[in-house]
Amino acid sequence: MEQRRNILKGLIGGAALWAAPGAPARAQSAFRSARIAVETRSDGPDLILIPGLASTSAVWSRTAARLAGRRRLHLVSVHGFGDLPARGNARGAIIAAVAGEVRRYVAEAGLGRPALIGHSMGGQVALRVAADAPDRIGRLMTVDASPFFPALISPGATVGDVEPIARVAYQAVQFFGDKGLRERGRALGLELGGAADAVFGSMGWQGGDRRVLAQALYEVMTVDLRHRLPDITAPVTVVYGWSPDEASPRSRADRLFRGAYAALPRPAAFERIEGAEHMVMIDQPTRFMAAVRRFLA
Repeated sequence: MEQRRNILKGLIGGAALWAAPGAPARAQSAFRSARIAVETRSDGPDLILIPGLASTSAVWSRTAARLAGRRRLHLVSVHGFGDLPARGNARGAIIAAVAGEVRRYVAEAGLGRPALIGHSMGGQVALRVAADAPDRIGRLMTVDASPFFPALISPGATVGDVEPIARVAYQAVQFFGDKGLRERGRALGLELGGAADAVFGSMGWQGGDRRVLAQALYEVMTVDLRHRLPDITAPVTVVYGWSPDEASPRSRADRLFRGAYAALPRPAAFERIEGAEHMVMIDQPTRFMAAVRRFLA
């Protein structure tokens, strides 16, 4: 039980699931999907940007502005997050289906081995795309994302360890919604092992369809993609927040992220961003952009 409590607190308190404010941009590409919306900007080599749980393409606003004129940007938003209606994401699994739509977009738009950058849940989407279509992706960056998020808190964690608390979190979001979570979060403390404040007080929910949020949260907590890493042939860069303060959980990020990606056939490049927490591109935009430029060079 104690291990489950620690996994939950770490996962939701800052290692995996922060959301970011803002609504998706409205100018969409000609691509039609019930799962994702895609906005295209500028010109140059292709770069796809995928946001995390409960986030929209707005999290990439500053990054996109700095890359304008240098890259043709494809900004993905997931239906059911922010202001987008749930549509196809109202039923069934989400992460694998979203990854399938990103692959379809790459094919239908005729993109030639684009680069992918995915944040948090978007990093898991990007990993699936690169594993399922290794010949279609040029390079991949994950931003504070892991193929199995619980391993960033407890390297020996299993899906079985985290599934019971993921199920409770799913039910809380599904039944209570955003307003209910704020009102009932403290009352849920005992059921969640005292971690309710970390779950419902610091996640920064920005709204969206409660079924989509609940399902996506459940999947981010339980999906384990480590067995898919050997299928990825594109070069991978792993970006994450880091702290030199030994009292901070971020001081252990180097070891945890390197362990998480150990099964890649080609060793990843690791970029730790000092002073950043989960929202790396917002917490330390200058250092993050330096890492992006090295990735794209």
